[in-house]
Amino acid sequence: MVGRIVTYALNRQMSCFGCDPNFCPECGNVLPLPVIQDTVCCPRCSFCIPVAEFSGQVICSTVVFNPVEQSTVALEEEEDSDLKGPVIDRRCSRCNKEGMVYHTRQMRSADEGQTVFFTCIHCRYQEKEDS
Repeated sequence: MVGRIVTYALNRQMSCFGCDPNFCPECGNVLPLPVIQDTVCCPRCSFCIPVAEFSGQVICSTVVFNPVEQSTVALEEEEDSDLKGPVIDRRCSRCNKEGMVYHTRQMRSADEGQTVFFTCIHCRYQEKEDS
């Protein structure tokens, strides 16, 4: 064990990952939290660090959950998004009424034209046109 600690001290000085005790000095992987054992072992390369190296460190973590209301609002906005945009004088092929909303997207490669999506404001029928 003494040989490992000496090796650890030498590697810590020579390693590019040695400045932060949260990372393995050998491979740079994030180290697990110290537990009851007297060493912390890297899950990637199995390099071991004495737990004494972590004394005095404070570890804080926070878990943030998004409120359900925000995700519901986002879904409602997505449902109505097809009727947002400029209204043009184009006749719907299903209900035969004037007025369609359009938006464009680049669906194919960049050297080809955009795809125009038309949505009827009366029956919500959708058409697409490659330009």
